[in-house]
Amino acid sequence: MSRSWLEIERGEAPLVVSIPHTGTDLAGLEPRLVSPWLARKDTDWWVDKLYGFAGSIGATVVRTAVSRTVIDVNRDPSGASLYPGQATTGLCALTTFDGELLYLPGQEPGATEIEKRKVEFFAPYDRALHDEVARLRAKHRAVVLYDCHSIRSVIPRLFPGELPEFNLGMNKGASAAPSLSAAVEGILRRRAGSHVVNGRFTGGWITRSFGEPTRGVHALQMELACRSYLREPPGAPTEANWPPPFDPAFAERTQHILGEILSALLDWAAKANAKP
Repeated sequence: MSRSWLEIERGEAPLVVSIPHTGTDLAGLEPRLVSPWLARKDTDWWVDKLYGFAGSIGATVVRTAVSRTVIDVNRDPSGASLYPGQATTGLCALTTFDGELLYLPGQEPGATEIEKRKVEFFAPYDRALHDEVARLRAKHRAVVLYDCHSIRSVIPRLFPGELPEFNLGMNKGASAAPSLSAAVEGILRRRAGSHVVNGRFTGGWITRSFGEPTRGVHALQMELACRSYLREPPGAPTEANWPPPFDPAFAERTQHILGEILSALLDWAAKANAKP
C-alpha cells in the first residue's frame, strides 16, 4: 500500500525528529466539516520549515501530511486523555482548541470509523517511528527522539495567560536522562526569551510511549508558542489572518536556538554512545 502522506528522511545520527502536526490533508472529510479552515486551524503551522535543517545534520525526520483533525498521532490510541481534568483534544478531535465544533451535525466519526483511521493513519506513523528508532538503536547504544510542536500563544480554554515561548516536556522527567534535559535547559536559559520545563505540556503520546531511558531511548517534546517564529496576529485568529506566512527572517532567531538544541542532543548522544 502506497503511503504518500508518510514522509521519512533517513539519517544515520542517533536522532529521530518527529513532526506529527503540520499535515493539512483532510483525507476527503471536507463535505462533513464545518469548514476546511476550521479543521486546519490548530495545525502546527510551518514547523516542518522551521526544522528544515534537521536532515542536513544527520537526523532522521518522520512527518505525516495528514491533518490532526483526521487523527492525532500524538494521542493515546485508546482514547484516554493525556491531561485528565484539563481541556484538550482527542484522538479524532470533534472540536478545535477553542471549543468550536469541527463537524456538521450527525457527521462526527463513530467507533468503527475511528478504528479505520487508526489502522490507516495512526498505526503506520507509530510503526515508522518504532522502525527508525530500532534501526538506529542497532547502531547506537543511545538514541534521542525529539517531537516537534507549536501552538498559538494565547488559548484561554487550554491555559491561562500567554504561553512561554519554549515549552520543553519530558513526561515530568521520566522519558529522558537528567543530563540530556540539563543540556537543553541550559540553552533555553541562555538563549530563550521565556521557557518552562514540564509545564502545561509535559509531552504527548509519542514522548510518553517512546521514552525509555533504561533501554537507551530518550524522548522529549518541544512545544513552541507561535509568536516565537511567526508574526502572530492579536486577538482571535480569523480565516483572513491565520495562518501568517512563514517569514525566514522573522523565524531566524528561533531557528538558531533550535539548531543549538539539536546539536546539543547529538553531542549528548555521542558522549553517551562513547561510554564503555
